Amino acid sequence: MRAAGVVAAAAGTPARFVTVGGRMVGTGRVGRALARVPAPWPYVLGVFLGTKIVFTLVGVLTLAAFDGTAWAPPPDEAQMRQQQREVSPHGWLSLWFAWDSFLYDHLARLPLDQPWTDFAFPLLYPFLARPLAPLLGGDTALALLVIANVAYVGVLYYGVRLGERLLTDDRSAATGRADEPGAATAGGPGDGGRAARRFVRYLVLLPTAFLFHAALTESLFLCLTLATFYYAEKRRWLLVGVIGFFLALSRSAGFFVALPLVLLLLRQGGYRLRPRALWRYLRAGWPLLLLPAGWLSFMAFCWWQSGDWFAYKHAQEQGWNIRVQNPLGVLWHGLTGAAPDAVRVWIAVLFLAVLVAGARRLGLPYLVYGVMMVLVPLSMGTPVYKSLLRYLLAVFPVALVLAGWARRPQLDVWLTATLAVLQGALFVIWLAYWTHFII
Repeated sequence: MRAAGVVAAAAGTPARFVTVGGRMVGTGRVGRALARVPAPWPYVLGVFLGTKIVFTLVGVLTLAAFDGTAWAPPPDEAQMRQQQREVSPHGWLSLWFAWDSFLYDHLARLPLDQPWTDFAFPLLYPFLARPLAPLLGGDTALALLVIANVAYVGVLYYGVRLGERLLTDDRSAATGRADEPGAATAGGPGDGGRAARRFVRYLVLLPTAFLFHAALTESLFLCLTLATFYYAEKRRWLLVGVIGFFLALSRSAGFFVALPLVLLLLRQGGYRLRPRALWRYLRAGWPLLLLPAGWLSFMAFCWWQSGDWFAYKHAQEQGWNIRVQNPLGVLWHGLTGAAPDAVRVWIAVLFLAVLVAGARRLGLPYLVYGVMMVLVPLSMGTPVYKSLLRYLLAVFPVALVLAGWARRPQLDVWLTATLAVLQGALFVIWLAYWTHFII
């Protein structure tokens, strides 16, 4: 569909525009080039660049304001500040590195021809930096940052595509199907495109979504997660398994995603459990075995290097005092504990409340995934409080629920403003070097 119109340019010369795929573009050389870019890439790249510019400007201004004060950084953050300067003397770049970033950088630089002694982190993220670093002058830290930002673009892309399938209209949201008659394409003029863009907007408005720009695993983990659900909705199960294998290598919670994907497979078969139906599930969904296989491959690497299948677990226990516990007990302990921990845990409770309130819209697979991504980190015990806000970024079904609620324009405005203010406050806390409140 193409509709033409004429508008006056600033110099008084008429400039002609056309609507292509729901986007207004010029008929000049640049406009024609933009018209050839397939949806949803103009929107995805616009969100990426827009958020990058905003956070960079706010970051530079905030650093200039805080660095001259006597109390910033706090004493326990001074070491991290020195590590940031070693990464880059430019604050607009170094602000995206904190604590775990330097551990990933260390893993990316460890020689592979010597015995491996560091097992505290899954290896996908630092190992992706190894082939890229030589192209960047051997700078592994910069390679990690590039990977995180490319993955953030992937988050936006798969967010639009998944939102298109799940939020086209009320009927699709209830059944989990986007192949209903009349479904709109993402980025297009229909209700599906608008709903998908709302979903992406709420993804980037989650309280600590600025971490998608940081040299951490948040963007990579969520990119792979959204991709597995998107291709599962399209019933491309072999691709789901391959991506899921790497998802399990990106973070310890990755292989748990197999459970909601199994539920999604069962939903596509109407949850029928007769022998013939079970055979169809097995024939279609066997690639889901690749998710636990991904984590088992990391355990095998630990055994090969140390003789200990559970070297990761033992490293977490010794380095961070992390031990598997009842997540509900950890949740209650946080709610009744000191103020900083209580604030973070109450935000986790709010996430759970949104998931429960939107359970009917989400459907069982996405509800189970969301609850798991809140409770699995809490099962690590009280040390998780410091990083809880960071881990909650994986709970993308919250953004699905908010996007559904925000069909009402007035509620959309209030939700957007509230989340923007909250994220802005947390970003300033990050820049003031109280990063232990977030990571």
